[in-house]
Amino acid sequence: MIEILTGSSLNTIQDFGRRHAMAMGVAQGGAMDRLALSHGNLLLDNPVDAAGIEIVFFPFRIRFHAETSFAVTGAACPVTLDTLKLPRDWAITAQPGQTLTIRAPEQGARCYLTVRGGLDVPSVLGARSTDLKGGFGGLAGRALQKGDRLACMPAGTLRLPAAGYGLSHPCPLPSADGTYIRVLPAAEHDVFTPESLQTFQTASWTLTPSANRMGYRLEGRDRLELTRSLSLFSHGILPGTVQVPPAGQPIIQMMDANTCGGYPKIATVIEPDLRLLSQTAIGASVHFQEITRDEAVQAIRQEAANLRVLAAEISRLRTQLVF
Repeated sequence: MIEILTGSSLNTIQDFGRRHAMAMGVAQGGAMDRLALSHGNLLLDNPVDAAGIEIVFFPFRIRFHAETSFAVTGAACPVTLDTLKLPRDWAITAQPGQTLTIRAPEQGARCYLTVRGGLDVPSVLGARSTDLKGGFGGLAGRALQKGDRLACMPAGTLRLPAAGYGLSHPCPLPSADGTYIRVLPAAEHDVFTPESLQTFQTASWTLTPSANRMGYRLEGRDRLELTRSLSLFSHGILPGTVQVPPAGQPIIQMMDANTCGGYPKIATVIEPDLRLLSQTAIGASVHFQEITRDEAVQAIRQEAANLRVLAAEISRLRTQLVF
């Protein structure tokens, strides 16, 4: 059992979301940085999609009411268990009465708290993720508040060294000179002017404060323009879709995006890079690079292969640890 000591309208319970429910008009949802959530769950020998807490408002504090193995992954944040400083992407066992404090990121934008077994909240439409728009999933369909208490799913005891253990190669985060995102052409790509297509890839776009789980609005010096006017019916969109409204500034659909929209689509962010975007801080620069479908498939396969290798490495490490 863990107790939330700080509340906000932004910290929520997330797993891998409801991709299968998008045909019913339900947002996919789920962790904005799936890789970080996966890393935390692998450290705890959980299923990679076990529900954890996505933290975007800091400082975040919880108190443990039972012995609990946990991990903190994702953004590079100062983390302390009582007075013990924890390294990045680290798993350790807390004792009853101990307090975990996660402070604002030094790099990245969001981090994940996972617990052994995953969080025990009801599964709604096949997932435990919080859908704030729909008001369901997670804990009563809302953000976590001070005083909330969360139970862990039943799981066998996980033996960890007293000081814990972590990843030698934490999740990649955006670099200091900006976030570099690979994209594929989308449905209306060829209706944009050649100058706009060049601008889209060569310009430095700034992530504005109008950024949330539904979408990220970017701002650049030049407008993206069409060769002719379009009148589009609302049509299906996915997380990663880059739309361009009449103002000519791109909007990237994120995990809680609506399942349909009518703005022209210039590109689609590939899945491995959508998580990098989610770790981009407000005011940082974003750069786009168009790639081929084969290159996108290879990037997705490589990320999956890397995760399998990491799972094997963690399993071997756990057997070698001295307790």
